[in-house]
Amino acid sequence: MISRRDHLKRSAAAGLGLILPATVLRAAQHPQGLITRTIPGTGEKLPVVGLGSSASFARLAGEGDGAGVRAVVEALVRQGGTVFDTAPGYGAAEAVAARIAREQGLAPKLFWATKVNVAGYGGGTADVAAARAQIERSIALLGKSPMDLIQVHNLGDVPTQLGLLKDYQGAGRVRYIGVTTTMPDQYAELERIMRTEPLNFIGVDYAIDNRTVEERIFPLARERGMAVLAYQPFGRTRLWRKVEGHALPAWAADYDIATWGQFFLKFVVSHPAVTAATPATSQPKNVVDNLGAATGRLPDEAGRRRMAGYIEALAA
Repeated sequence: MISRRDHLKRSAAAGLGLILPATVLRAAQHPQGLITRTIPGTGEKLPVVGLGSSASFARLAGEGDGAGVRAVVEALVRQGGTVFDTAPGYGAAEAVAARIAREQGLAPKLFWATKVNVAGYGGGTADVAAARAQIERSIALLGKSPMDLIQVHNLGDVPTQLGLLKDYQGAGRVRYIGVTTTMPDQYAELERIMRTEPLNFIGVDYAIDNRTVEERIFPLARERGMAVLAYQPFGRTRLWRKVEGHALPAWAADYDIATWGQFFLKFVVSHPAVTAATPATSQPKNVVDNLGAATGRLPDEAGRRRMAGYIEALAA
């Protein structure tokens, strides 16, 4: 499998992507210019690109590389990003990142989105005391009151764990609550929960080659006034494999796209239902590149069809 790191190394060897693009440099110079979306029903705006902490970020934290984690989180804040998505299930990611955010005074600058799940994926039963302990630990780790967002991870015993989150929200200890899944076999259940529960957020997998949620979930989120965090915008490593050996199309510049990472992200955040995408990375330079997708022009619907068609043709 080819990762983003491998892709960039090979591109550099081929004479591509040797310097940061102008759009990325503009983002670094003018972080206040990041594209934002409003959380439905509020006046609060979030930059459309944030940072996730699974995969490579979690590995970095698990290796005990506190300096590396600090560099990544600080890069996000320095570029004007705020959304940081994590979970107790991401190994050491939440604990290490929270400690660094607290020690460096970054917590007030971040929109911290974590999760709760002591029930497993979907069918398990949550122990109320264990779920409450996990929530309390997440709040204590960051030391931010109230916590910005806590979601039920992968629809784990939603009646129990979302019930707890409602109590925390009612007590003013959590601002927003929601549920997440990155598993298509849970989409029908996600729809049911979206129709019956007062969610502020949902988190789902969405990428240029993974668009199932456009059909029913995104329209329902807009109808119900729910914010959407888009996970896995690179399909983990899948999209990097698809573009291996291929240069960006010249017309990508029409949307101020200068790298494949920005191509993938601009497609995701150009959907009007998406509030923010949270790609994970262990490299500060990738954070800078990713935030470049939150600047400049976004594709319209015709541009989105052209982008999706281009990737489909590469995979054919």
